[in-house]
Amino acid sequence: MTSGSLHTTHLGEHGSPVVFCHGLFGQGKNWTAIGKALADRHRVTLVDMPNHGQSPWTERLDYEQMADAVADVIDEPATLVGHSMGGKAAMLAALRHPAEVARLVVVDVSPVEYRSSDEFRGFIDAMLAIDLTTIASRGEASAALESAVPDPGIRGFLLQSLRRTTSAEQETDGSAAWRWMPNLEVLRRDLSVLRGFPETDAVYDGPVLWIGGERSGYVRDEFRDAMEARFPNVRRVTVRGAGHWVHSEQPAIVTELLERFLDAEA
Repeated sequence: MTSGSLHTTHLGEHGSPVVFCHGLFGQGKNWTAIGKALADRHRVTLVDMPNHGQSPWTERLDYEQMADAVADVIDEPATLVGHSMGGKAAMLAALRHPAEVARLVVVDVSPVEYRSSDEFRGFIDAMLAIDLTTIASRGEASAALESAVPDPGIRGFLLQSLRRTTSAEQETDGSAAWRWMPNLEVLRRDLSVLRGFPETDAVYDGPVLWIGGERSGYVRDEFRDAMEARFPNVRRVTVRGAGHWVHSEQPAIVTELLERFLDAEA
């Protein structure tokens, strides 16, 4: 369904609300397994972030816009969980709309500007380089991506956002048989926005769980001061053996961390 301007999926009918925000190239359904694990005791909302999944495309990337759109999904104080890009949007939502955020979980990202990296740009370039008019199957798309994205896990993750168009869409606007769900052109143009974090003097003093992957460089000791300045009530946990996609690499551990954090609700 569409809640406000964003597409959402709902799991569970009882308990406190928990809202999940995915990262770059993702969709709300990336959190389905963990969401289902929580849904017996919580009302879970999986959000497709702007320019991703089934949510609308925008003309530019803007963390303020993302944060406000996420806040619009929340109709009562909720635990907000965000990974990577979604984590930055969740942090900013808590800073801009603290009354809507009862608790915050930030997964493998920090409120800092990261140095430029060509990795994500390379992924986008490889995705855009595929001639979708010639692709007959998802397997062919995977083969076309293989040289640029040799890691099968990352390649599979990217291919989750490749959707087959319907016959009606093809007849109406001449669409290719396949299309990318993320707004790749805008994402590529505005990657520098994703690397940064908006300047703000706001402070969120609610409970915050900060989860990092042991093998990731997105949560480091050197970022602690920036995190604690904006989120003084923060507890950091490092998940052993995990990289940047902590929740997909170690879902059982992340689920347990979330359950404990939610159980501590006053």
